[in-house]
Amino acid sequence: MHPKTAQRILKARGWTIVGGLPDEEKCILLGVPHTSILDFWVAMLFYTAIGGKARCMVKKELFFPPLGWLLRSFGAFPVDRKNPTAMVRSVIEEMENCDHFHLAIAPEGTRKPVKRWKTGFHYIARKTGIPVYLGYFDWKTKRVGRGNKVELTDDAAADMKRIQQLYEDMHLEGRHPENYVTK
Repeated sequence: MHPKTAQRILKARGWTIVGGLPDEEKCILLGVPHTSILDFWVAMLFYTAIGGKARCMVKKELFFPPLGWLLRSFGAFPVDRKNPTAMVRSVIEEMENCDHFHLAIAPEGTRKPVKRWKTGFHYIARKTGIPVYLGYFDWKTKRVGRGNKVELTDDAAADMKRIQQLYEDMHLEGRHPENYVTK
């Protein structure tokens, strides 16, 4: 899809684009809050609209024709969620074998409310030395964008607490607000 087309689709649906592409060839973009399957489409349209192509992990069960073909065209790749360690290793290998790899991840890991966010993105970022950006979609204000870069430490738990607080301070609202928990 052409960036102008994605921009028109988002604008027609009332969305405002905030921010642009990261400067780095490889990075991780968090997508918060993730409360609806529509978040995927808003995020992919956003990234296309700003001239990028993000990659994202989607459960392998959704890769059946024709949905699987469409998901792949948007940069999605199937993952087996039953073995998180192997999944993270395969993402790192894929990332290391590419010159350009912007990985979009929902740290909540699901569209249901969760208090403990997944830390796989933290491990990937630390292992590969790539930066992490705060990506967001706010259904209340209809703003979708790439926020600031977050510096990570060796303490994943402390970093996650800080990241969740940064999102809390943004006062975002998910499509299903009752499913968004930051603490």
